[in-house]
Amino acid sequence: MQSVLDNCTERMNKCIQSLKNEFQSMRTGRANASLFEKLKVDYYGSETPLNQVASISVPEARLVVIQPWDKSVLGAIEKAIQKSELGLNPNNDGKLIRVNFPALTEARRKELAKSAKQTAEGAKVAIRNVRRDAMDELKKLEKDAQISEDQRKDGEAKVQKITDSSIQEIQKIAEEKEKEIMEI
Repeated sequence: MQSVLDNCTERMNKCIQSLKNEFQSMRTGRANASLFEKLKVDYYGSETPLNQVASISVPEARLVVIQPWDKSVLGAIEKAIQKSELGLNPNNDGKLIRVNFPALTEARRKELAKSAKQTAEGAKVAIRNVRRDAMDELKKLEKDAQISEDQRKDGEAKVQKITDSSIQEIQKIAEEKEKEIMEI
């Protein structure tokens, strides 16, 4: 039974971590270097993550500076940013790329907040699916006479407690992200 609980906890923690990663790459009104982590650049014919060909820094609240280690990749970085879904316009000065983050409009902030809520809801659904799998596993163990009915009920209560805790954490993370998005 302990292995079921451990597996359940591990899978729920992965759901929470996945949500955090998703939120990191979600654009807010502030400059954030992690927005560029998933960006791939055509570097000598192969798709390479941006952070492997350049340093990314945030010197000001609304500015990201990307400085490639090889100046020949400047054009490819600029193209990758323009083609991305970030909606940002890079400025190439021949040595580095500056990306200004314009203030978000009220409508865009509401749209992003709604998207964040949907992403969080998806994470909650994933948590509930993990709970269902754990409950099914406990019932199977009882059916196979590996645990008693009381142990199954105890296990189900523990799974529910883990689930409630995970959903609360997701809710907290989502509220923080929404607050961050709605800031001016």
